[in-house]
Amino acid sequence: MSVKVPVNLPALELLKNENIFLNDEHQSPMNARLLRIGIVNLMPLKEQTETDFLRMLSNSPLPLEVDLIDMASHISKNTPHEHLEKFYKYFDDIREANYDGLIITGAPVEKLRFEDVDYWAELTEIMDWAKNHVNSTLYICWAAFAGLYHHYGIPKVDTDKKLSGVYPHRVLAPQNPLLRGFDDIFYVPHSRFTGVRFSDVEAIPELSILSDGDAVGPYIIMGRDGREFYITGHSEYSPDTLKKEYERDINKGLNPIPPENYFLDDDVEKRVPVVRWRSHANLLFTNWINYFVYRNSTNKNG
Repeated sequence: MSVKVPVNLPALELLKNENIFLNDEHQSPMNARLLRIGIVNLMPLKEQTETDFLRMLSNSPLPLEVDLIDMASHISKNTPHEHLEKFYKYFDDIREANYDGLIITGAPVEKLRFEDVDYWAELTEIMDWAKNHVNSTLYICWAAFAGLYHHYGIPKVDTDKKLSGVYPHRVLAPQNPLLRGFDDIFYVPHSRFTGVRFSDVEAIPELSILSDGDAVGPYIIMGRDGREFYITGHSEYSPDTLKKEYERDINKGLNPIPPENYFLDDDVEKRVPVVRWRSHANLLFTNWINYFVYRNSTNKNG
């Protein structure tokens, strides 16, 4: 099937070159009802993030319509204002709407207290709104920690060393539809300075840890019977994202540790990424749409 996106969105041409089928708003809608997905994009390089998530969503067998959502209380310094004005909506534009699915992305603000993030008040309003206006919400990386803190009072635990690389994960709940078809061990990119304690998550009866890893801790946490998923890694990352982050940090003089389990032969001099997470990532998003976004939509809409 296809994903319907705003007209002339730059990601459209990039993904068409990968043989990914997208519709723009000039094309006729499909006969089936479009599932409405919102992406609250908190990342600084918004165009890259749009492309990453649209690539994942395009594997759904169901037709989707995607709205891009920005924070009105924050001024983006890394994405042209013209791009935001042309392709993005704000919370005031959608607060009366209902969505089948919502994705809230990560953000590079991990070292700040949640309350010190300039858009925290607006974000918490969106998270509260989602409980009654969205069938299922994916909270990604920093947003996962923000959601766990806001909804359940679980504190984030900051670390001195950045968790950066591609790590093995275990399936803890093989019967959960989100993990249907997963291998027992699968790989996911992570890039963060924070996490949550197992004990803090396990103390909340409404939460279930579906997947974890020795190096990363809890990876997928389910809340409200699938109305919420907290994903602590970046399954959506492009092959070269960790490479670009590493090189960016070098250029800033930060002397970063090379991403683990990522470069060919673990040779940082080669700077050749090895992609071992793509199949898992595609399955994660497809399962989410099929079994939680669409299932809840059909239950809700008859």
